[in-house]
Amino acid sequence: MSGVLGTDGADGADSGRDRDAEGRARNARPRDGLGRPLPYGAEGVERQPEGVVRTPRETLAEAQALLDAGRPFHAHEVFEDAWKSGPDEERGLWKGLAQLAVGLTHAARGNATGGARLLLRGAGAVSAWTGEAAGRQRPYGIDVPELEEWARALAGRVERGGEPLDAAGCAPRLVPGDEG
Repeated sequence: MSGVLGTDGADGADSGRDRDAEGRARNARPRDGLGRPLPYGAEGVERQPEGVVRTPRETLAEAQALLDAGRPFHAHEVFEDAWKSGPDEERGLWKGLAQLAVGLTHAARGNATGGARLLLRGAGAVSAWTGEAAGRQRPYGIDVPELEEWARALAGRVERGGEPLDAAGCAPRLVPGDEG
């Protein structure tokens, strides 16, 4: 996505804020692999396109590839597309997965408090997708109990250690046995 500089006020004055073609505020600065903004002109990592409608399997495959590459921020954007475009009854699942990816992002950036909180919040959100009463122990092949266990264990490790971690090395396997 490329941003353009646009006008911001009713008087037509250029605010210097990045805007997309529709005039919405969009940060056009390049980003690193963990989604942190870099100075204009710096070489960054290509951003995920926004608003892409994918099947659940496509969402999981793309997000897994990004997680495996150490790009959890970008995986979160893929999950965000799924929660915004998918059926209402699945939004909690996709939002929880996005929170897990953002938690991993913060932990990899060295933000132990934010990382642990988001990992636990995401674990709580996906936990709603477990249990026989829910009848959905493995939506789209996701081993939800295993993913929840991963998130809670990583949150504890992050809280204890406080050091940035290797996002790719700590990435979860969303669909066990699915090696891409």
